[in-house]
This record gives sequence, structure tokens and C-alpha cells, in this order.
Amino acid sequence: MKSNNQNTKTFQTKSLSNKFSIQLNNRGVNEYTKVSFPVKYGLFSRFETRDYIFEFNLNHEIRHAKSKKKDWLHPSEWLKRTMGNDWVYYSTGGYSGVFEALGEYYLPNLMYPTNSLLGGRPFKENQIDCIVKNWYQIISQLPDTGMPEKFSRWIQSIRQKTPEELHKKAQKLFEISGSRVTVMPPDARHVDYNIIPLTISDGCLYKCRFCKVKNNKKFSIRSRQDIDNQIIQLRKLYNRDIINFNALFLGEHDALNAPCELILNTVQDAYDAFEFQTSIMKKAYLFLFGSVDSFLNTDEILFKTLNGLPFQTFINIGLESYDQATLDLLGKPLNKKQVRHAFEKIQVINNTFPNIEITCNFVMDESLPDSHYEALMTLIRKSVNRPRPKGCVYLSPLKFGSPSRQVLYDFYKLKSLSRFPTFLYIIQRL
Repeated sequence: MKSNNQNTKTFQTKSLSNKFSIQLNNRGVNEYTKVSFPVKYGLFSRFETRDYIFEFNLNHEIRHAKSKKKDWLHPSEWLKRTMGNDWVYYSTGGYSGVFEALGEYYLPNLMYPTNSLLGGRPFKENQIDCIVKNWYQIISQLPDTGMPEKFSRWIQSIRQKTPEELHKKAQKLFEISGSRVTVMPPDARHVDYNIIPLTISDGCLYKCRFCKVKNNKKFSIRSRQDIDNQIIQLRKLYNRDIINFNALFLGEHDALNAPCELILNTVQDAYDAFEFQTSIMKKAYLFLFGSVDSFLNTDEILFKTLNGLPFQTFINIGLESYDQATLDLLGKPLNKKQVRHAFEKIQVINNTFPNIEITCNFVMDESLPDSHYEALMTLIRKSVNRPRPKGCVYLSPLKFGSPSRQVLYDFYKLKSLSRFPTFLYIIQRL
């Protein structure tokens, strides 16, 4: 059973030459929210020196870091280390502009090539590069004597989580499911991408030419034994820090195409095994991808049952285009009639089930024909007569690592005309 009855404990040195402080069991915000100032979630511990702030999860693994030096880009910006052992730099980007584009106040700048149209190159900055490369050397120089035993033990524990150990743990995470999560659903932004990945199927139904993140595996369903083994191993891997998680991602690229019974049983088993009911974080979230075919073939009983479970469920469907010429160009084996039916069904589900939101993706690129955007307007503006609060439309740039002012301009124009919440889809891996 999880326990969150932990009180913050603080130690601070009095030496001016080596001043630092430790706070154990800090209690952050317990509900994901949209605010324009830095927010930390769940339970964590913090080590602060004259020059740096480092934060660690309940497994003593580094979680956040920032410099207090003058050449740090912005006092409200920070680094976050993911379960996949990547570093993400969260920048403000001017707050309002980022929120309009992403639906979040902070822009995640990634270390690897992605389709983002926003942001600069923060990992080329000296202070950011210094922390990413040298954070362990910095904490290794800290004393672990002359303080109460619980603080001394804590310092010794965080030193055991070396960069090599963190790399091994990330590899173990990938091994549990058989591969790395190469793309997370865009709706995972609602939980700051803090998800537990559980694979119930491999591959996808389509092998679209434009896609850069999916694999060549044929679609297949995992066995119950395989899924049960994943749950056991994930529970062990997340260990004490699982108390800070309340979100499940059912993978891989088309989990919605799995049998209804398998989906529902897996969701319930994971909810119990990961003890989401006693998480520090309020609510529980479920994320998964679906293809047009799997979505159209899904019976209402699945949505009705999911709606009654203790999750806020987000299902993301890749529509890509409502223009046949564009679908053919993308190598997506669909016709525009199927896309239209899927979009209409999305509205029915969103209007019927309060605890489910179906979102969809469309592509963007300067090379796409005008008919693509004209057809898109038919769906996101002309198909409804008033703004809708649910059913986010995500626009995904086709090119990776190639920011384009024209595409960004086109995005804002489309967003201003859309009657649905419309945001950019920045592809992130776990």
C-alpha cells in the first residue's frame, strides 16, 4: 500500500564557504494544472547550493535541475530528466505564444530531432550543457558528514544513481515492453508526459510513407501473460516513485485495435497494480492511439465501459487529411469518406461520454496541395456551427528538425478559423 504521510525535513549548513540546503519529502502540487509559473508535482527531494538546484524522485534519481548563475537563460526555466533518460529543457517562450500553440505554458525543448516549429537550441548554451554533462560530478563533491544521519544517507543514496545506472534503468524500461516508446500521444501533455507505458499490441495497421516514428512490425496482439509480466516488472521498476504517477499509456501505435475485453481487463489490472487509487496525484489518466479503421470498428460498449472507469481517457486518432490527393501522397491507405465518418464519430463520442475525449491529428507542410487545407477547413470549421470545448485537433509538421516560419504562420491562421481547440503536435518519445 502506498503511503503519502511524509513530512518535509530540512537541513541547512551554516558555513558560508560551503553553503547548501537539503529538503526531503517536498510536497508539490497534486493535480496537473495550466499555469504560467513553474510548478512541481508530487513528492520529491531537493538539494540547493549557491549555484544550483537539483531535485530527485523517491527512488533518489535526478528529476529536475537548474542553475542559479546569471548566464542561465531564465529563472523560471528548468531541465527535466525523463524515464527514458533524456533531458528536456522547459522554456517559457513568452508564455502566451507558447500557450496558443501548444495548450501549455512551457515549451519542451528536446535533445533529439523532432517536428517542433518553436524554440531555439538551449542545449548549446554553456550552463545547460554543463548541467547535462556534469550534474553527477557536482553532487559527488558534496559532503555527507556533519549532518543528521537521514540526510547523510540520502546523499549517499543519490550518489549511487550514477549516469551509468540511470542509463541501465532506461534500457530496462525499454526491454520490458520490447522497444522504446518512439512517440507519445499529444494528449499526454496534460500530465507533463509522466506516463507508465504498457504495451498490449505491436505495430500499426498502416505503413504510411510519411511516418517517421512508427516501425515495420506487423500489427499483433500481446498475450495476457506478456501483459501481466510487463505490469509486474513495471511496478518493480518504478518502485517507490510510483506514488507520483497517475497516468497509463497503452501502446503501441494502435492499441484501440486490440480486443475490447483485453483493453478493459488490462486497464483495470494496471489501475490496481500501480495503485493509482492512492497516488499523490489526483485523478487517473489513460492514453492510447487508434487508427481510423480500429476507431470505426470499435463498438460503443468499449466507450461506455471506459467512461465508467476511474480514468479520464484520451484516444488520439491519426486522420492526417480529408483530401484524397493528400492521402495518396502520404501513402495512407484510406479514402476521404472513411476520414469523414471517423471525424463524425469523434463528435458523437465526445458529446456522449464526459470522461472520454477523442482527439485527432492532421499534417502540415509547405509542399502539401491547397486542397488539403481547403478540405481541412470543411471539417474543423464548416462541419459545426459553434466552437467546441472537446476534441482537440493537433496539426503535425511533416519535417523533423526544420522550423518553418511559413508553416507556423499557416498554423496560426488555421487555429484562428478552427471551431475546435487546435494545437501543434510536438512528437516526443519516452
